[in-house]
Amino acid sequence: MSQSSPLVEQTIAAFREAYGHEPEVVAFAPGRVNLIGDHTDYNDGFALPCALQFGTVVAAAPLADQRIIARAVDFGAEQDELRIDAPIAPLGQGHWQNHVRGIAAGLPLFGLPQRGASLAISGDVPQGNGLSSSASLGVALGLALAALAGERRPDRQVLARVAQWSEHQYVGCACGLLDQTASAFGEQGSALLLDCRSLAVEPAPFPADTTILIVPSGVARGLVDSAYNERRMQCRQAAAHFSVESLRDLDEARLMAGQDGCDATIFRRARHVVTENARTLLAAAAMARGDLAELGRLMRASHASLRDDFEVSVAAVDALVDALNAAIGEGGGARMTGGGFGGCVVAVVAADRLANVERALSAHWQQAGQPAQAHFRGIPSAGARLLRG
Repeated sequence: MSQSSPLVEQTIAAFREAYGHEPEVVAFAPGRVNLIGDHTDYNDGFALPCALQFGTVVAAAPLADQRIIARAVDFGAEQDELRIDAPIAPLGQGHWQNHVRGIAAGLPLFGLPQRGASLAISGDVPQGNGLSSSASLGVALGLALAALAGERRPDRQVLARVAQWSEHQYVGCACGLLDQTASAFGEQGSALLLDCRSLAVEPAPFPADTTILIVPSGVARGLVDSAYNERRMQCRQAAAHFSVESLRDLDEARLMAGQDGCDATIFRRARHVVTENARTLLAAAAMARGDLAELGRLMRASHASLRDDFEVSVAAVDALVDALNAAIGEGGGARMTGGGFGGCVVAVVAADRLANVERALSAHWQQAGQPAQAHFRGIPSAGARLLRG
């Protein structure tokens, strides 16, 4: 994302129109796609996300008093105004303003500065597809407000934690740290092997002559309104049954040994997390050696586990995954990605299989009797950064 990109220019122009002057700070934070390792983050496990070229831009300038005025360019220039020298209350669930309010409330709690500000916000992360537009917004807001108050290089782990806290306390989603960490730490040309317990991040270079393909299923998803929070509670119940701090501490042998006396649904939730952690580590190693056949095998197994053990897939997504995997063969693989219940499918595809995949997608939509969904290529991109200021 450069200062000359259409999204940045649009956001700066909206700021100028709203406030009559130039912004002092322009911040960008990307969305992400998760290649493998879903529902492991809030279980202290492993994930393999990749920051994307899409994201959120926040243009900001200081105000002399203790107010934040925020304008959402993508929502008809809707505006919110709040004071930061008084308790900040959330609005009802589903309001974009809660992201602004949550970040404004969270920054000082995590030791980051803030001040009165005027903001313009715009983004181009495809909505309802599990690509973390919410995390992108939170991280971009945190970076812009901290920079405006003098902290141009905030600790990226702290920035991710502020955005997560905002999700928990103001947005209403008990998410883990995967999305926010990927948005804050993304690296050009690489995915990230993320240890969700230590928050250690290790670049996983993307294999040459390989493409990330992101295919919307046509089923929009709403994370807060889905069973995400229920799954998180079930994982806590599983950890309690196996007497571990989190499911990260459970291996497959102990899982099987403790199956007796465990509720069948709770056991399946635990089995997904335990096996998904193992798959994620193997997938990072497969990427490092360019083994697309092994990576594809792991992605297929991940989807089956999310479908059968964690029960967060839907029939339309399963059919799309099957069509893609048949076309890809051993040149990669496809799986659902994100929280589930719709959204996107992600595929890692060898360049020489792309034409075959395109044909398979056309046939899939025709057979399903649906309009073809506009799919796109994901570019492994850098994380949150200041474009001005």
